[in-house]
Amino acid sequence: MPHDLPKAYEPKHIEQKWYPFWEQGGYFQPQGTGQPFCIVIPPPNVTGSLHMGHALQHALMDVLTRWRRMQGRCTLWLPGTDHAGIATQMVVEKQLAAEGIKRTDLTRAEFEARVWAWKAESGGTIQRQMRLEGVSVDWSRERFTLDEGLSQAVREVFVRLYEEGRIYRGAYMVNWSPKLQTAVSDLEVEMKEVRGKLYHLAYPVIGREETIIVATTRPETMLGDTAVAVHPADDRYRHLIGQRVRLPIVSRDIPIIADEAVEISFGTGAVKVTPAHDPNDFELGKRHGLEFIVVIGKDGTMTEAAGAGFAGLDRFKAREKVIQQLAELGALVKVEDYTHNVGHCQRSGVPIEPLVSEQWFLDVKPLAEKAIVAVREGRTRFIPSSWEKVYFDWMENIRPWCISRQLWWGHRIPAWYAPDGRLAVARSEAEARHQLGLPDDAPLTQDEDVLDTWFSSALWAFSTFGWTGDPARDAANPDLQRFTPTDVLVTGFDIIFFWVARMMMMSLHFTGDVPFRCVFVTGLVRDAQGQKMSKTKGNVVDPLEVFEKYGTDAVRFSLVSAVTGANDIKLQESKMEAARNFANKIWNAARFTLGNLPDPAAPLPRPEDKPGLADRWMQSRLTRVTAEVTEALENFRFHDATLTLYKFFWNDFCDWYIELVKPVVSAAEDTPERTAARARLAATLEHALRLLHPFMPFITEELWQQVSRYVWADGERPSSLCMAPYPQAAVADLDLEAERQMEAVINLISRVRNIRAEMNLPPSAQVEVHFAADASLSQLLLEQKPAILRLARATAVVAHDELPDLGFCARSVTPEGVRLALPLAGLVDAQAERARLEKEIAKHEKALHQLLEVVNRPGFAERAAPEVVAEKQEQRLALENQLAALRETLATFG
Repeated sequence: MPHDLPKAYEPKHIEQKWYPFWEQGGYFQPQGTGQPFCIVIPPPNVTGSLHMGHALQHALMDVLTRWRRMQGRCTLWLPGTDHAGIATQMVVEKQLAAEGIKRTDLTRAEFEARVWAWKAESGGTIQRQMRLEGVSVDWSRERFTLDEGLSQAVREVFVRLYEEGRIYRGAYMVNWSPKLQTAVSDLEVEMKEVRGKLYHLAYPVIGREETIIVATTRPETMLGDTAVAVHPADDRYRHLIGQRVRLPIVSRDIPIIADEAVEISFGTGAVKVTPAHDPNDFELGKRHGLEFIVVIGKDGTMTEAAGAGFAGLDRFKAREKVIQQLAELGALVKVEDYTHNVGHCQRSGVPIEPLVSEQWFLDVKPLAEKAIVAVREGRTRFIPSSWEKVYFDWMENIRPWCISRQLWWGHRIPAWYAPDGRLAVARSEAEARHQLGLPDDAPLTQDEDVLDTWFSSALWAFSTFGWTGDPARDAANPDLQRFTPTDVLVTGFDIIFFWVARMMMMSLHFTGDVPFRCVFVTGLVRDAQGQKMSKTKGNVVDPLEVFEKYGTDAVRFSLVSAVTGANDIKLQESKMEAARNFANKIWNAARFTLGNLPDPAAPLPRPEDKPGLADRWMQSRLTRVTAEVTEALENFRFHDATLTLYKFFWNDFCDWYIELVKPVVSAAEDTPERTAARARLAATLEHALRLLHPFMPFITEELWQQVSRYVWADGERPSSLCMAPYPQAAVADLDLEAERQMEAVINLISRVRNIRAEMNLPPSAQVEVHFAADASLSQLLLEQKPAILRLARATAVVAHDELPDLGFCARSVTPEGVRLALPLAGLVDAQAERARLEKEIAKHEKALHQLLEVVNRPGFAERAAPEVVAEKQEQRLALENQLAALRETLATFG
């Protein structure tokens, strides 16, 4: 054999072989002067490891990148990682805790040094795993959000926004994480449904023999109440507006106020007002000039203001004690079971505490308006377009962004304070001194807070290319001019607000253009039952494990093939197994091809003979498939592209073309016909491997390296498949007549094969094929008689003007109208076969009837879970198809 392909396909060996070859060869770096194409990777956390969401998105980005690179575009896929302020600090604090050290036992500089040391040792996990995926990123341009260049961009942006009056500092209500000891944004709060209680509390009205009853899920906050509010139009309480009540336990007198924000239908229609511990109460308190009493501290324990009996208690322990004392005072009217949504910190899982805190904020409303216009004008488009509405809804109702975090790891706020309290926001300490008019030895104190991690990520699309904010320098920056705006962002819908929207706002504001022309939004990767993966459920699938089991190419292909719009993906290992079988099919087809090529390898002479029907058909099919795959990729229809490739390779190339040309290609005698057939087969495989490469890069590179030597002239062959040209479709290469004729031949052979299978005929059974068709079709089929005899396992192929009486036989009609008859006398017991079929039909009819009783039951579609409805529909379709096939077979008995 002239090739060294093992009999069995071993993906791991191939994957280990080719990725170092690509990376060391510099193939992933931008090449040539073609039209630029650029993707920036959504930077995974430096603490992270690969999960199936990464595997999906990276596969999609790699398909697009490899495809565009092969099209000759100057292609860059830029990688990088995010410093992940909260996540990274948690990792290192956990390590310190194992050593018996608290973060606060160290200086800030010492802690930061520990984090950098951790990053140097353990922070490259996900990059190593990404290489296993085959991602064709340019590692020489890898970025980290705390790189000096990116940090300079962060400082520049912060200072400019401050100077524009968009960044400001003030005391506002924030989402506080007691466990992490930092503020978090609204987007980092996960609402969880909690089964709790609704407590009805009676506050006595001073000077009257009546009480006003309020309802609350957080009775511990009543220690900080400074008013009771009712709706001004609520007749039940109108007479009490302006009166005062005595707050139980703390015996504080507070007013009854009227405010239209109160919901008359909630609870009793009267609400307690705790301005320091509820976002709505905060606004209400400002409107009415109420006192703000902080009774819950940043550590989640009660403050001195809560009173001597409560100070120092955990907030939930305090709740129990408040309820106990209210009951003793007779102020607890009733307690109801109540299910409601409670905000939890995404990172720590602990319930959020709304607190008034001094923080830095960014007024993003004016920036959002520009970003809205950019999408409405089509400068950036969302695919699927339905996500544009989600984007607009959030952007049109956007609130100021709390951008400060009480952490030690991250971009430190570039603000300094003089000894007299004066503030300078500057790009450096030296600039701050200059602003404040201080000498070099005067003490300055930098703000302790760091920026929200998403602040630096919002600059990712331009900071990674060396943006400085200096117009002259940026205009002279070739990367910035060549690769921005980027072409495509592939991302999950869950970070449209965290990241996509913020990138839009920042890029438009600081570069004057959008960060990307297109946003392709993916769904979530769920388990086989459609449930979200979580460690708690134990249903998390590790990408590395399935890479090992099925091969990376197979996993990639199965993931990409499952992408239909932004629908969630059910991760089914059966589909990975099918993709592995697909890889095996390609491998075996290549082994056959290479096994019939000459040795030593050299370009085969171009065939000079007139191609036969099979060759003309294959060339036309290859052209059509090339056009369909290219058009699908242009429109981000990944499922369509993979389905087209799968059907072409499995059916057209492997099952039909190879079988059709096998007698000539495998002939013992080395004739001109054999040489021509081998050249065409090699060229077809080489072309097809180039089509498939973006989806399955490893196996295609391995096979292409061998077969391309027979196709490409010396000196012209690229050194890697990833640099070979992606096939183009020429309309002139379509041969509609050849496709029509070959389809007629294939349909006839397929129908004979189906009859053999339906009648349980063994391969050795001798069958005759009799057919009747119009003159031109009969002539075509007779010309293809050798192929029909061999592939239909027939002993004779006989044409008739009209089918004669052939006795007991199976009959059928092809889509082209060819009438078939296969005599079965002596091959099949007609009576037994008819009885078997009738029994099978009755069984399937009963099953279908029972299924229809369920699905046609009133209200079934509305009440049943969507996945159950879909499953029943699939079962119904399968039964109906099986019944149709059985009835068709029974009809052949006449």
